[in-house]
Amino acid sequence: MAIEVTAIKREFLIDKSGIELEDPNPEMSVESIQQFYSSIYPELTTATVHKEFKGDKYVYTFKSIIGTKG
Repeated sequence: MAIEVTAIKREFLIDKSGIELEDPNPEMSVESIQQFYSSIYPELTTATVHKEFKGDKYVYTFKSIIGTKG
């Protein structure tokens, strides 16, 4: 019986806007990817990361910790 090894894919989401971000490099850490995209999406500079396994991939959701007034 042979063992098959497959790489687990990663998916990155911005929580409030629902934007899906591509994984620029599978060897980058999640923190590096957050920093990489923060120049385009400034809300990522203060976001927390939530990791969840869905199907055959890890889904990382960036959740903004800045509240709204009101």
